[in-house]
Amino acid sequence: MRVALAQVISGRDLAENLRLLEEYAHRAKDGGAELVVFPEAMMRAFGNSLVDIAEPLDGPWASRVRALAEELQLVIVAGMFTPGAAAESGAPRVRNTLLATGPGVETSYDKIHLFDAFGFAESDTVEAGTEPVTFDAGGLTFGLATCYDIRFPALFTANAQRGAVVNIVSASWGAGPGKADQWQLLARARAVDTTTFVLACGQGDPATQGVEAKGAAPTGVGYSAVVSPFGQVLEGLEGEPGLIFADLDAAVVAEARQKLPVLANRRDF
Repeated sequence: MRVALAQVISGRDLAENLRLLEEYAHRAKDGGAELVVFPEAMMRAFGNSLVDIAEPLDGPWASRVRALAEELQLVIVAGMFTPGAAAESGAPRVRNTLLATGPGVETSYDKIHLFDAFGFAESDTVEAGTEPVTFDAGGLTFGLATCYDIRFPALFTANAQRGAVVNIVSASWGAGPGKADQWQLLARARAVDTTTFVLACGQGDPATQGVEAKGAAPTGVGYSAVVSPFGQVLEGLEGEPGLIFADLDAAVVAEARQKLPVLANRRDF
């Protein structure tokens, strides 16, 4: 199955972000992809208000993505924001949601591990999800994860136990000393410790386009990558926006699990 990762830089404007998604989805389809992954916060970049733009999965933004996926006969995975329950203070919150839609696919994942780190408190405005999510496409099973989730191996193992041979991680990674190195290390580690392909798709680095970071909001560092079950980076990008393709074969996962049976050998403590 041919997949594509769209490393883009979203902004505040929902319509412009949707136009960007449409452009890259067409490019992915033209390149032969059956599935394209977009970053977290594709609907609106972090550092902007989220509560006022959050919408249900049958709202106008998601519906346009769904219609595009149907039009192109392409599975699209993209980060958006859906309404959450109010916090104890009464303040409204959102859910940080990955929409997965396309031929034979209609599901969503709400980010479980919220980014309360490095001076940012995602939980102030975001309600955490509770359940792993997988879906089938092109004869493969995919697991979903979002950004900070990549630091928590148990979610990726849970996806693998549910049949995933590919783990998708959409992100808007926070910049800072050593952060890009950690993102790359974690993507490779999660591939090896679950013997799955990892599709790590992040927002591009705004600095490559002359945009300075504002505050502690995680707005992306780039370095999207397709990682093999043995931890090899098959395709990758640096900080600038771009599109990469890879051909995934379940037989590679089967070989990895025969040679390196970490899932069969693991123990719970």
